[in-house]
Amino acid sequence: MGNWFSTLFNKLTGGEREVRILILGLDGAGKTTILYRLQIGEVVSTIPTIGFNVETVTYKNIKFQVWDLGGQTSIRPYWRCYYANTDAVIYVVDSCDRDRIGTSRDELASMLSEDELKQAVLLVAAEVSDALDLPKLKNRQWGIYKTSALKGEGLDVGLDWLVNAIDRK
Repeated sequence: MGNWFSTLFNKLTGGEREVRILILGLDGAGKTTILYRLQIGEVVSTIPTIGFNVETVTYKNIKFQVWDLGGQTSIRPYWRCYYANTDAVIYVVDSCDRDRIGTSRDELASMLSEDELKQAVLLVAAEVSDALDLPKLKNRQWGIYKTSALKGEGLDVGLDWLVNAIDRK
């Protein structure tokens, strides 16, 4: 099925397409681990991101320019500097961090209210849709997938959904 989609997508777009993706979430949620799992296919030792990491990840004939922004409280206000021309947001939530789920929900709601992200597709990497009030999002495509950056589980399924959602935009 994935091969069929890649072939069809190639025919429709004339080759590789580039999209801009932001990986956002609170500090310690696993954003950088996901980024490098997508890029090199394995877990690498990371340190807290101060600022950002940017990498190019090619997946099913789409070249993702992936921006992994630090999630510390002092850095979050600067996320908006990166919103322009964003096609999709991967929002990462540590579902074991129950004490900060409210903070994560508030940050997500604030981010999604920004005009520059009105057309961005949202992929949430966690099992917390109700806690984040995602069912209330009526004018946005969103998907949620259980993932583990450490084990590599769920990332392909989530990216498959993201590719299809971007294509439907």
